[in-house]
Amino acid sequence: MKSSAFIQKVTGYLAELYPDHDNMLLKDQCLAAMEITEIVPLSEAREDYWGCEDIVLITYADSITSDARTPLETLKRFADQYLFERISTIHILPFFPYSSDDGFSVIDYSIVNQSLGDWDQIEAIAENFKLMGDVVLNHCSARSLWFENFKEGRNPGKDFFITVKPDVALNEVVRPRTTDLLRPTRTTLGEVFVWCTFSHDQVDLNFKNPVVLIEFLKIIRRYLEKSISWFRLDAVGFIWKELGTSCINLPKTHLIIKLIRLLVENKSENAIIITETNVPNLENLGYFGDQDEAHLIYNFSLPPLLINTLITGNAVQLKRWMMTMPSASMGNAYFNFLASHDGIGLRPVEGLLSTAELKNLTDTMVEFGGRLSYRATQSKTDQPYEINIALWDALAGTDKHGKDDFQFDRFVCAHAILLALEGIPAIYIHSLLATKNDHSRVENTGNLRSINRHIWDHDELQLNLGNRESHHSKVLVRLLELIQTRKQQKAFHPNAPMFMLTLGHGLLGFWRQTLDREQKIFAIFNISKEMRTFSVETLNLTTEQSWIDLIGGVDFIDRRGRVELGPYRFLWIGNQK
Repeated sequence: MKSSAFIQKVTGYLAELYPDHDNMLLKDQCLAAMEITEIVPLSEAREDYWGCEDIVLITYADSITSDARTPLETLKRFADQYLFERISTIHILPFFPYSSDDGFSVIDYSIVNQSLGDWDQIEAIAENFKLMGDVVLNHCSARSLWFENFKEGRNPGKDFFITVKPDVALNEVVRPRTTDLLRPTRTTLGEVFVWCTFSHDQVDLNFKNPVVLIEFLKIIRRYLEKSISWFRLDAVGFIWKELGTSCINLPKTHLIIKLIRLLVENKSENAIIITETNVPNLENLGYFGDQDEAHLIYNFSLPPLLINTLITGNAVQLKRWMMTMPSASMGNAYFNFLASHDGIGLRPVEGLLSTAELKNLTDTMVEFGGRLSYRATQSKTDQPYEINIALWDALAGTDKHGKDDFQFDRFVCAHAILLALEGIPAIYIHSLLATKNDHSRVENTGNLRSINRHIWDHDELQLNLGNRESHHSKVLVRLLELIQTRKQQKAFHPNAPMFMLTLGHGLLGFWRQTLDREQKIFAIFNISKEMRTFSVETLNLTTEQSWIDLIGGVDFIDRRGRVELGPYRFLWIGNQK
């Protein structure tokens, strides 16, 4: 892309977003905010963003704490000890001063929360890992300087927030919460009603004011300077509001993402944009744009569908979804995960699971110690929005027979599927450590999501990981072994083609192939607690090549035999070791 084409695109996006403003002036302000002084030509579709070795860890800065070190120093110590040359990227969830929601109500975007450490300690982690950080675009804390200035009529902040009259019809607005949308707020001009999509401590920012956009470009530039190269755009689907609409996934939201990507890529060739949009599947796919929005999109339908598969022993809905998912174009990829700091979102399975299937899933998760959170709907009937549960407990048993002795096998099987799928796998730290439901933390915080936000004491964790009989140790060892095997297989490149196999009830199978067709891997999983068999002949393994189970090391010499798979056992059969 020549520099003139770059400038034309920037000004074009700005003209659509802000037709009443001087677009050339705004363009100059955007370039200045990113400190772009030289336009770098960009290729239309790169092929080297990532590879089979790219695996992400999701964690809070203080998921592990120690009396002797800051949380960031403790995280670095843990990561260097266990994850170096295994995990490629660490997503450190918001590490800024905050007032609520475990970091997602940001008071100051420019500094590190002193209780966690400092920027030097962030950059120290980047010595061995790529870093992913959150850009909390939609809202900031009600205790931020911006909001204090808004109440006093000062800048910056005076026009940073959205106010509407309390009698305006807002019934079409889609929200993930049941609290009142509008927050009464006293200002120097009297009482106003401020838009709050999530909570009254998280006040929505007004992106109709281009100054807000420019402020966030400065924030992103600062993160780049501090060694953060992957950017998770938090709750980005909500950032543009138009009265009389759903106020989610609006066209100008997509324009802002296009603009951010264009500027960020020009500033850093290693920058990656990831959109966090917990919405129905088809809407989520729209955030790839025309290869000009997100590089990666969260594959939100995967967690509930895979958990549903493993607790029911029925992969029909998961297979149907997998067969309808388009392959991501080169330069785009799916960001696959099974658990995160949030709950298991249920909006992404709208139209994928029936009402009865969804109720069976939620009832089973509650039986295994989970909780449900709800969202408001136009019918004024609250609907389940997400399941709050630790993944270890979510896979404790089956829907028909309850908890059983296959929890470890089921849990490992889930991650073997995750690691084999098309896309980049991301593993939450409490999945890597097989952390249980933290009910006491829910009681202390009053936040249902705290059930999966346990804080480990470093010494206690070390004792658990040093005990070979501990399920925490067993899970960590097994998952790291699978990760190491995955990283050596080019057929697990995030963009390597994936094709479904037809193997019969209780089995899930697909095969991957390198872009040059040199390596093929058949990934086959028993997703039930019953013994399952399949015929090797159905795989059509070519006779001129040798085939081996990449995990167990067993050669597949008999091309006509049958293979037995015990409950939740699996194979990665490849033609190259």
